[in-house]
Amino acid sequence: MASIISTPSTVSVQITSSMTSFTSEKRLQRGDAISTLKGKLELITGCSAVTMEVQLLDKEGKLLCVLNNDDALLGAYPVDDNMRLHVVDKDPTKKVGQFEDLSAVEKYEMDTEEYAKRTDSVRAFKERNKLGQFKEKTPEEIQKEKEKAQQEEEAAKAITVGSRCEVKVASAPPRRGEVMFVGM
Repeated sequence: MASIISTPSTVSVQITSSMTSFTSEKRLQRGDAISTLKGKLELITGCSAVTMEVQLLDKEGKLLCVLNNDDALLGAYPVDDNMRLHVVDKDPTKKVGQFEDLSAVEKYEMDTEEYAKRTDSVRAFKERNKLGQFKEKTPEEIQKEKEKAQQEEEAAKAITVGSRCEVKVASAPPRRGEVMFVGM
């Protein structure tokens, strides 16, 4: 009796390029032809599908094979989850890192006064709708803010060098240590 081996129709891989330091993770269809895959990789890496070489690397970064048959399906190669597709751009006119060089990009800058005069900006919208820093505060809110600032100042004065402390930052576990200096 023959057994049937079933593999998932998609595979999750890391994508890197010889032209940039960026890494991205994508889910790809095993049923896509390599020519179709190269078209998708062109959008991700910026390398031309015509001049790219796609290398398949295992989880440790060892080269397994080159995906060089444009008519073959991705699933015909030994690609598995968490492997890496490394795109090498063979175009001699491109240089490494050219997509990351922000100094070559022309930027538009506007001074603060000119931006404040505009009526179609986010700042103008917030001012009109009294949002964010432009929100009008009630006398009670102002009083609470003053009391809170005073409490924090008093608590800060009580901290001395050499004291034990615990620092809590959002989305990180609390860290314990010793106060080394007081910046007041």
